[in-house]
Amino acid sequence: MSDANADPVARKHDVRRVLTWILVANVVVVAVKLVIGFSTGSLAVLGDAMHSSVDSINNVLGLVVIAVAARGPDEEHPYGHQKFETLGALAIVGFLSVTGFELVKGAVHRLAIGTAPLSVSGMQIGILVGTLFVNLGVASYESYKGQQLDSEILLADATHTKADVFVTIGVLAGVLLSRAGLPWADPVVALGVAIVIMFLAWGILARCVPVLVDKQAIPAAEIMESAQSVEGVNSAYSIRSRGTRFQSFAELTISVERHVSIEEAHKTADAVEAQLRSRFGFYEISVHVEPC
Repeated sequence: MSDANADPVARKHDVRRVLTWILVANVVVVAVKLVIGFSTGSLAVLGDAMHSSVDSINNVLGLVVIAVAARGPDEEHPYGHQKFETLGALAIVGFLSVTGFELVKGAVHRLAIGTAPLSVSGMQIGILVGTLFVNLGVASYESYKGQQLDSEILLADATHTKADVFVTIGVLAGVLLSRAGLPWADPVVALGVAIVIMFLAWGILARCVPVLVDKQAIPAAEIMESAQSVEGVNSAYSIRSRGTRFQSFAELTISVERHVSIEEAHKTADAVEAQLRSRFGFYEISVHVEPC
């Protein structure tokens, strides 16, 4: 684990700095897409702008959530507040669902009543291409920092921003086809954008729910094998693990010989804890000792 992960305060500052810079970039991208979308009347461009605006909302949400998640354990939250970061990532699904629904509704309406070909200048297309490269840079940077800091909110937002790249490519295709005299292409591409958005929402949901329902962080068999490799441990059982990539917890019971003193048994438990912490990076481990 990185130094930032070892220190929750340093990690909070690193994540907050990343989110702040990305928020600035996203606001600029949204403003550009809105101007082009309203000036051309392109539903796909406006849908792309709505999708990008969720990035900005996510960044603001992330700044709030990371401040709460960095708090240490207290009387009401003995395991800390790390799951608030996962909840923040899960909230992105709600924003994406609303965006996808509105986009589908608008596209179906446009297909039903028909539409005239869009009038898009070469400069406006060039600006859209520019936002595509901005999104690509933001997605790569945020994904890298999300992996480095083991941040659920950064990884969820990075996944969303990556989708922006593909969405903008689709939007450009729809605009160019509509400009070439195929007006139906813009709402059809908008439907494709909605599908990408919903697929993204499902991906975030699939990553966050296991953390919230305490799915095992590490397979019990691996923990058992590692614990039983420590000298003095006869067996390891009643193994549980839970948590996020940044902050995970484990509980297990080990058996030692009956003639072993309390002091020796305690040293064995400490050795097991050190072994598991070194190998799996657990934040906290509880080792219960029983006689063989």
